[in-house]
Amino acid sequence: MPQSAIKALIDTAEEYRTPCGDGAIVWRKWGSGPPLVLLHGGSGSWMHWLKTIPALSNDYSVWVVDLPGLGDSTMPPEPHTPQTCAKVVADGFRQLFAAGPPVTMICFSFGCHVGTLAATELNDHLASLFIIGSAALGLGRAESISLPKERSGMGANERLAVHRDVLASLMFANAENIDDTAVEVQTLNIANARFRSREFADTADVRDGLARVSVPVKSIWGSRDVVAHPDIESCLNALRMYHPELQHRIIDNAGHWVMYEAADEFNQALRELLLT
Repeated sequence: MPQSAIKALIDTAEEYRTPCGDGAIVWRKWGSGPPLVLLHGGSGSWMHWLKTIPALSNDYSVWVVDLPGLGDSTMPPEPHTPQTCAKVVADGFRQLFAAGPPVTMICFSFGCHVGTLAATELNDHLASLFIIGSAALGLGRAESISLPKERSGMGANERLAVHRDVLASLMFANAENIDDTAVEVQTLNIANARFRSREFADTADVRDGLARVSVPVKSIWGSRDVVAHPDIESCLNALRMYHPELQHRIIDNAGHWVMYEAADEFNQALRELLLT
């Protein structure tokens, strides 16, 4: 999927804006049918869902939001926390989905943090909540992964190499699966990332927030997700604490950005869970 395909996809989106701090958060919509709202990960944007949108938009209306301070959205009001981000998302959600059928919210990584907190205010509007590759489960965090950084004086190729190395360390299980589009997405996302989410990963906000979520919870993980600390079964048990009905799928030999690295398997699992 070359960069031209990214442009082609964004050119086919309907764009909506709802208030956020001194500006707005940006929502993009593809397709028609039962509504799905997708929340991306930390230091990301709608492009985390690049391979999910085309797979679902023939059967669903797929709404993808740029979270506050990320992508094309402005920073949330102070203090800059997941809670203020969630309030902005919940308010925008109510504005866009004031009427109509219940909505399924599908959350990835830091999007799980924001989405769970937003869901505590939106139970009457939701059909179900998906948790994919979440931290903030009260389980601590694996030893800090050393991520390379861009430095002044680096040439273009050196900067691209840094972004490829970050993907290999954090987002992918298999470095050979990192293509040029993934590097381009990472480069664009980091350039627009102003909200810093990593400091909130050690909390229990997702696990404890689920106590106030009344709709069914479902989950998908890559089997080699480095964020799943200490292991995936412990993460699933944390989700089951308040939602013993949890349904889940594990995508074999995939990492954190499972919806990109193993797109076909992920999309199939997602479709199955949407129908149960």
